[in-house]
Amino acid sequence: MGTNPTIKRPTLGGLQFWSDERFFWDWRIQKSSFSEKYRLIDPQGILHQQGDWDACVAKLEEIKQQRLLPPMKGKVVLLLHGLIRTSNSMHRLKKTLEEQGYIALAMTYPSTQGTIDGFASSLHHIIEALGEEVTEINFVGHSMGNIVVRHYMADRLADESQTGLDPRIHRFVMIGPPNQGADLAKRLSGSPLSPAFRMLMGPAGQQLGSEWFDVSGSLAVPPCEFGIIAGGRGNGKGYSWVLSGDDDGIVTVEETKLPGAHDFIIMPILHTFMAAHKGAIERTANFLQHGSFTSEAKRHPLPDPLPDPAEESAKEQKSATENVPHSTKQEEAPSR
Repeated sequence: MGTNPTIKRPTLGGLQFWSDERFFWDWRIQKSSFSEKYRLIDPQGILHQQGDWDACVAKLEEIKQQRLLPPMKGKVVLLLHGLIRTSNSMHRLKKTLEEQGYIALAMTYPSTQGTIDGFASSLHHIIEALGEEVTEINFVGHSMGNIVVRHYMADRLADESQTGLDPRIHRFVMIGPPNQGADLAKRLSGSPLSPAFRMLMGPAGQQLGSEWFDVSGSLAVPPCEFGIIAGGRGNGKGYSWVLSGDDDGIVTVEETKLPGAHDFIIMPILHTFMAAHKGAIERTANFLQHGSFTSEAKRHPLPDPLPDPAEESAKEQKSATENVPHSTKQEEAPSR
């Protein structure tokens, strides 16, 4: 049962086996990726409770009262790492944002053990429990973390039983996002190396590759201001000899693009190191504060795509047909 005594001991924070389901500052309730088991860990990763959900929630409430911990208040930034990474990869970014007054929460999720929709559900649980004194919610994602956020947004917008997307959501910075899928993942997941790829990258890696078509329809274009940082050399060739066009070694510049972006920038950074790069961190912080990576004058938005003329014509014809009045009875012949 969840009431069994728990011996305090260090943990590794989650790695690829636990998913954060609730934050209170840097206290976290996590769910095992292999069972319905939960645990509560403190900011140093020390285990305080394990068992079922209710036991962990009760223990957290007890600790809040014993230590007189204040509620989270003000502006929150949720940080989501990429595939095969952990929340540790967002440490430098987290520290910088905290120095600027944000509550920065780096979410851990088992990226190689689950699916994108499952991670989006965990993100929803976290946002639901942030508390009423949180006035603003922002996102920063690296690589697949951005796809998790877009899936979360689509889920909330489509769920008619809910109130929709949280109105406190303000801005979203995408770092190296595979917004159009990842050609490299598609090649590997559809090649003779597919079994090894699936074993290493898990179901979510497969979703970025050969199963991208099934996932892409469940992703929202963020209804908030969002900016994109792409990695590339700016020379049309990129870092990878395998990929076509400019790229960061993993994701091409074209794959990062998403119409509607408030700002877009290309920086000479390899994909793996983007979230920890000083320049990328500075531009991320600037966008969260001002809505641009450098300045409003230098903002480079990605416009919405122009409507397809054939589709627009078909819509007009259909509308015209539907608006033609129809008589309910046959007209009488005029009398002679």
